[in-house]
Amino acid sequence: MGQSFSRRDLFKLGGVAAASVAGASALAGCGAKSAEAKGYGGATTTGTTTEAGHFRDGLPGFLANKPEPITKIAEERDYDVVVIGAGSPGVPCALAALEAGASVALLQKEAEASAHGNSGSGIDLENSDPSHVAHLIGQLMTDSQHRPNRALIEMWAQNSGEAVKWVIEKSAAGGAQVIDQGNAQHMPLIKKFGYNMSFVTSFFGPKPYCVGDGMKAMCKQAESEGVEIFYSTPAKQLVTDKDGRVTGVIALMPDHTYVKFNARTGVVVASGDYQNDEEMLKYYLPDLQYLDQKQHGRTGDGHKMVVWAGGCIEDFGHTKMLHDFDAGPASMCDMPFLRMKMDGERFCREDTEMSLMNCYLRSEKDRGNYIEVFDSAYMEKAAAFPGKLVDPEGLRVYMPEEDVERKAVIPTMIGTYKADTLDELAEKLGVTDVSNFKKTIARFNELCANGADVDFGLKPDYLKTIDTPPYYGIHRHVRMSALCSGVKVNDDLQCVTPEGEAIPGLYAIGNVAGGFYGGIDYPLTVFGLNLGHNYTQGYVLGKRLGAM
Repeated sequence: MGQSFSRRDLFKLGGVAAASVAGASALAGCGAKSAEAKGYGGATTTGTTTEAGHFRDGLPGFLANKPEPITKIAEERDYDVVVIGAGSPGVPCALAALEAGASVALLQKEAEASAHGNSGSGIDLENSDPSHVAHLIGQLMTDSQHRPNRALIEMWAQNSGEAVKWVIEKSAAGGAQVIDQGNAQHMPLIKKFGYNMSFVTSFFGPKPYCVGDGMKAMCKQAESEGVEIFYSTPAKQLVTDKDGRVTGVIALMPDHTYVKFNARTGVVVASGDYQNDEEMLKYYLPDLQYLDQKQHGRTGDGHKMVVWAGGCIEDFGHTKMLHDFDAGPASMCDMPFLRMKMDGERFCREDTEMSLMNCYLRSEKDRGNYIEVFDSAYMEKAAAFPGKLVDPEGLRVYMPEEDVERKAVIPTMIGTYKADTLDELAEKLGVTDVSNFKKTIARFNELCANGADVDFGLKPDYLKTIDTPPYYGIHRHVRMSALCSGVKVNDDLQCVTPEGEAIPGLYAIGNVAGGFYGGIDYPLTVFGLNLGHNYTQGYVLGKRLGAM
């Protein structure tokens, strides 16, 4: 199975594997459904294929079940560029293409723009040492286990400062609440490596305001400049010509008629990840089956359409992003306070990043939940901890029991508590075994007194007793923020076949595109990297297509 198959070889194999690579039909959706495709592992052909992200016989059901070709077209509309998805990569792409001279249609399956997060980062090249920029590119390669396409990281590094500045300007023109935070979020990185670097950091906020609101504002600006946006209009099928070039997309309009959007220059797929498609999630990231999703509507539509047009999904080892920056202060989420599962059992060395906690909490019992515990002397005891402490008064906005104005938080996601006794704290946190909870704290205090953690090896500087009431606890619940793996693209963000051949007229950006990451978990090397790379890919590709 280790060999490579050409298009001709796949045609000889027949079935869906051949049809999806060849793209020879007028519509990418052409081809009969296979009755054998059942469940996420259902095989539909006997030929070897790599479209699904690895060598296998046949395609899984969610890729094999190509829809019948849509032939009842109510109308055709002509544009230079058609963008699928009004999110953090798609909206910048559409507007950048328009400003570069293209006529643009932006299709969004939801009733408004949709995105999440707050910060998006880029490099201010004019105020950065080029050798340090190169080092950061190498560090991002290292932190993604050396699997990314370096050219895509370089695209971000060389263009992101300009792109993020532009996103700030355009979204602000549309009325967004956005500022440039500069280096504020990046000082730990700068200090760690001694970088002479500056960043441009867009921040849409404060919470609950987020980049989703920012993209709605940017859509207003885009429409005012001439981008035609079609809401509640999901893309259904890519259109290909006899040579396999993607020439447009068929979408379902709000009145339930089909319209073919012809694209003279190209179709850009920017439809987000697949976390809400149960079959895809079980297939590519089965270890997340008991962890919850934060987003909605991320059903892998773009991934499937690209595969049906001849493309392929990147190799197994997909990158996941699971965070909880909301239960307590984000600046304290990586601090090495005592951590326990909900049954009161200590489970990791506490200087492990919050972004990796999901790896410990994948079971049906845990479901991404854990607690952090410290006492009322934490401002002194934890003064040298990495991050930034928030004082007791500042913690009150994260406490459901406190009657305060909730500023810069998402009220439904806060989970910080205070109690005079450990029994009371355990009850508030939802601990299932209070006796074990108190036993674990007693053991931790014993290790602190001895100055050596013989259980997990936490550094002595981080061993701080929990013995001064009132006591504090944070109940964190890590959930899927994004899945950061997608279809294979080349250095120019053009979708490719399993053999690496570019598919004319078809591009992918953002979390539907692969190659930028590669590790098991999303790297927090650069705060706001994912949104920054989304903006940059959209901006760079939009400008390029608009100028064609």
